Amino acid sequence: MSNAYKEAGVDVVAGYEAVNLMKKHVKKTFTEGVMTDIGGFGGLFELGAGYKNPVLVSGTDGVGTKLKIAFLTEKHNTIGQDCVAMCVNDIVCCGAKPLFFLDYLAVGKNIPEKVADIVSGVADGCVMSGAALIGGETAEMPGFYPVDEYDLAGFAVGIVDKDKIIDGKGVKVGNKLVGIASSGVHSNGYSLVRKLCGINEADAKERVNTYVDELGATLGETLLTPTKIYVKTLLSLIEKFDIKAISHITGGGFIENIPRMLPEGLKATITRDSWEILPIFKYLQKLGNIAEKDMFNTFNMGIGIVMAVEENEAEAIVKAANDMGEKAYIIGTVTEGEGVELC
Repeated sequence: MSNAYKEAGVDVVAGYEAVNLMKKHVKKTFTEGVMTDIGGFGGLFELGAGYKNPVLVSGTDGVGTKLKIAFLTEKHNTIGQDCVAMCVNDIVCCGAKPLFFLDYLAVGKNIPEKVADIVSGVADGCVMSGAALIGGETAEMPGFYPVDEYDLAGFAVGIVDKDKIIDGKGVKVGNKLVGIASSGVHSNGYSLVRKLCGINEADAKERVNTYVDELGATLGETLLTPTKIYVKTLLSLIEKFDIKAISHITGGGFIENIPRMLPEGLKATITRDSWEILPIFKYLQKLGNIAEKDMFNTFNMGIGIVMAVEENEAEAIVKAANDMGEKAYIIGTVTEGEGVELC
C-alpha cells in the first residue's frame, strides 16, 4: 500500500474495509435485473420484458445542508434515505418505476463504520423504492472536506412505457388536486431552517439536542426525519386510476413545484385548511415570523406529493392512498389562470 498517499491523508485500506462493511447493505437491494456485484468499474442492469416501447427516466439530486444536522447529532444511518427519495420521487412523477440507483459519497476522512452507516440508509431507501443499488463511489478528500464532514449525492434510473408517461397534458379545469402527506421538512430549505434555529451558531450542537415541547422530540430528531418515499404508493395508484399529473414538492414548495405539472393557462387553487400542517412548520414560521406565502414558497408544508385527478375519482384515490398507510387529502382544484392561489 502507498504510505505516501496515506501520509497525504488518503487511507486506501480504510476504503477497502468500508466496501466490505457496506456489502451486506447493498446486497439486500438487489433485484432481478442486477448483473454485477459491487466493486467493478460499472454497474450492469438488464431491462426485463413486459414493456412495448420502454423509455428510461433519470433523476439526480443530493441531500443539501440537511447533512449539517447529521454531523451535529452524529446520526448517519437515515440521511441516505433522503438522497434516494429526492431522486426516485422525481422520476415516479413521470409514471416511471425505479430500476437502479448509484450514490456518490465524498468524505474528509474515510471511517469505514461511518461510511457503512451512511450507505445503510441509501440501501434502506432503495428497498423502499424497489430500486437496486448497483454501484457508487466513495472519495476521500482530505483538505477539501473537514475531517468529520461529507457530501452525499446520487442518481436513479427508471422505466415507463412511452404511452403511459405522465406529462400533465391531460390536466383540465375542474380536476381535483390530491395531496399526500410529507414526513416533515424532507430535504429542502435547510439553509433557512438552520438560520431560524440558530444551528449555525457556536452552541449548535446543544440546540439540535434540545427537546422542544411543540415538536414532541429534540430539534435534531425532528429535522432528521427522513424524506418519505412515495414510489410504491404512486405506482399502485397509477395502475388503478387516471392520474393526470404528479408534482413532487421539493425546494420552492407549492409555489414553484405545482405549476410545473400544469399546462399553460391553468393554475392550482389550494384550500389551506384541507390538511394538517405539521408542527415543525408552525414552529419555524413562529421563530422567524415568516409570511405564509414565503413558507409555501420554501417548504412542503406537510404535503410531499400533489396529483391532478378526475373529480369523480378523487375520493377513491384518497381512500386507496390511506389504505396503503398514507395520509391523503383533496387539497384543491385546477382552475383557469397561472401559478398557485392559496384560499
